[in-house]
Amino acid sequence: MDTKMTKPATYQEIITQTEAWKGALQSVSNSKKPIMGIWNRTDITDVLFTGCGSTYYLSLSAAALFQQMTGFLARATPSGELFMYPDTAYSRESCTLLVAISRSGTTTETISAVKQFREKQRGPVIVVTNYDHTPLADLGDLAIVIPEGQEQSVAQTRSFTSMYVASTALASVIAGREDLLEAMYALPACGEELIHTYEPLAREFGQNMDLDRYFFLGSGPRYGLACEANLKMKEMTLTYSEPFHFMEFRHGPMSLVTETSLIIGMLSDNNRRHEKAVLDDMARLGGRVLSLGDIDTNVALNSRLPEPIRNVLYLPVLQLMAYYRSIAKGLNPDQPHNLTAVVKLNLD
Repeated sequence: MDTKMTKPATYQEIITQTEAWKGALQSVSNSKKPIMGIWNRTDITDVLFTGCGSTYYLSLSAAALFQQMTGFLARATPSGELFMYPDTAYSRESCTLLVAISRSGTTTETISAVKQFREKQRGPVIVVTNYDHTPLADLGDLAIVIPEGQEQSVAQTRSFTSMYVASTALASVIAGREDLLEAMYALPACGEELIHTYEPLAREFGQNMDLDRYFFLGSGPRYGLACEANLKMKEMTLTYSEPFHFMEFRHGPMSLVTETSLIIGMLSDNNRRHEKAVLDDMARLGGRVLSLGDIDTNVALNSRLPEPIRNVLYLPVLQLMAYYRSIAKGLNPDQPHNLTAVVKLNLD
């Protein structure tokens, strides 16, 4: 078997991502004063998260988490939609805090959306990115930069989780929860143990070619993470996969469940009973089930951390599963099909 040093970049980026989590926490901790300077503007009425592809899914999760932690209205919109249909994203009367997320800081749609937002004087902008001194970073009132999350691969893994940790820390700061921010420093050690413990399971499921369809279930802040895990499986392995809210899966999509299906559920604490019931139903229909949660699940996070700040731990094992399936199918996880070319759009 290949050593870790000879495996594709994607593998290296997955197994080293906890170092980027440390960098994300430090970047936010160093920015607490300017963050609160922006937030304490008395005219801010709502918060909008935006990004493209993976970072839109990150925005979905981050917005739900932000509202849950702060009690402040927050939502997510894809950058392309924000650029083309701004009036559907925010009110003409609002002062919106825009959180723009981009791995590279050069995403065309996100830059165009932020420029338009600036021109309309809609409110302040915080940028979350892995690269400094980029067109997007320069547009922000504040740029939270996590260089440790930079990666070579097209498919986002380490970059995604680093920016998600930063977004969670940002919500903790604005919520005035210094205790949660401090508790987040336990995440890297939890993540390292999780990767070590469950990599064999990720390999087993990823290499199982009897499975031909994957369904990722998550609710609340975990729905955006289900979307991201689905994207990794879809783009890296060219496998049929879809994300759903737990309860929505019962309303039609479960008709697709067969003995060749894997239904992956990200279980919460508060609604665990309802979410597990969905997984039990799918098992009775003949599907295979894989549950993730802090305790008493197939993949146990074992963090003992407060639920809002531990969500990033759901991702590494699922990223590894997609990686191993890509390798088993003879694909290149570093350069997914049709995604190797960088597309520059003219949105002027």
